[in-house]
Amino acid sequence: MESLGNKLKTAREAKGLSYDYISRETNISGRYLESLEKEDFSCFPGEPYVLGFLKIYGEYLGLNPDELQSLYHSLKLQEQPIPVEQLLRNPSPAPKIFMGIAIAIAIVGLITGGYFIFSRIPKRNTAPSDTGRRASEYALNTDFLERRFYPGDSILVSNGSDTYKLVFTSLSDTVTITTPRGPVMLDLGQEVTVDLNNDGVVDLRIITADFVKNDSLSGALLRFEKTGLSQMAAVSEPEAPLIIPGTEQETAAVIFSSPNAYPFTLQAVFQGYCLFRYEILFERDRPGRNEQYYQRSEEINITAQNGIRLGISNAQAVKLQVIGGGRTVALETGGAGEVVAADLRWVRDEDNRYRLVLIRLD
Repeated sequence: MESLGNKLKTAREAKGLSYDYISRETNISGRYLESLEKEDFSCFPGEPYVLGFLKIYGEYLGLNPDELQSLYHSLKLQEQPIPVEQLLRNPSPAPKIFMGIAIAIAIVGLITGGYFIFSRIPKRNTAPSDTGRRASEYALNTDFLERRFYPGDSILVSNGSDTYKLVFTSLSDTVTITTPRGPVMLDLGQEVTVDLNNDGVVDLRIITADFVKNDSLSGALLRFEKTGLSQMAAVSEPEAPLIIPGTEQETAAVIFSSPNAYPFTLQAVFQGYCLFRYEILFERDRPGRNEQYYQRSEEINITAQNGIRLGISNAQAVKLQVIGGGRTVALETGGAGEVVAADLRWVRDEDNRYRLVLIRLD
C-alpha cells in the first residue's frame, strides 16, 4: 500500500505544483505541507492541526480525505511501541473498551477541529463580481454629449421626427456599439460616423476618448456628436499647411482637420533613454506636469481633448504617433539629439475649421 507521504507527494508532482503556490492557495504554511509529505508531525501544535491540514491538502490535490486520515491513524499506531507484558499475556478486555471510547472521543474532536480550521480558510471567489449597477439611458438633446458609458448603457438620438437608440454592447480589446445600421467597433481614440436613417448623410459621429481594454467595470469615455455632413464632405478635408503668426515656425503641417475638435491619443514608443515631459492643455480636471525618464521598449498613451504640451530630451529617442478620427499619423518632432519643446493642439483657422498641428515653442 502506498504510504501517506508518497500519496501526497505523487499527487502534487503530477499537477506540477510547488509548496509556495499551494501555500498561497490554501493558506497552509509551506513547512507544514512539506512535513505532511515527509510524515514528520513533530512541528504541528497538535494532532487536530495535522488532521485539519491533511483534510484541506488532500481535497486540494483531489484525494480522498477519509483515506488519508486512515493512513495517518495506521501510521501513528505503527509508531506506538507495544509493552512487553502485553505481548506475554492476554490483554484484559477493559483497556480495549476504554481505548475505543478514547479513540472515538479523539476522532470527534479531530473532526470538529478540522472543520473549524477548514471553515476559517477564505474560499476563492471564482464567480464574476456583480456590482448591481443598472443600465442607464441617455438622450442626445444638444449638438454633442460626452460622458462615461458602461456595457448595457444606451443613448437616444433624435433625427427629425425619428428617434434612434444606440447601445454600448461590450468592452473587450475594442468598444462595441450597436447602431440602427449594425454594430460598430472602435479602438482607443478612434472615430466612426453613422448614417442613422440610411439616406446617404452622416448624422452622428462617435469617438472613444478613453477606456482600458477588457475592463468593463471602468467603462469607456464616449463622445457623440450630431453632424449632418454628407459622406463626401466628411472625407474631403483639405490638409494644407496652416499659417500661425507669432510662433517660432511660420507654418505648421496639419495632422488632422475637422469641423469640430475631438479627442486624440498620442502614442509614444521609446527607442532609447529619454526624458519625456507632457502636460494636458485646457482641461481643469487634469492639471500638472508629468515628467519621467523612459528606457528602450517602454510605451505610454496620452489622450487629450484640446492639446498636449511636450518636452523631449532627444527627438530620435521616441517614436510618436497620433491616433484620432479613425486614422493613425506618424509625428516627426526633430533630429537626433535635438531637444524639443512643442504644443500638439487644436487650432481654429479663419474658416472656423479645426486643425490639429504641432507648434514649436521658444
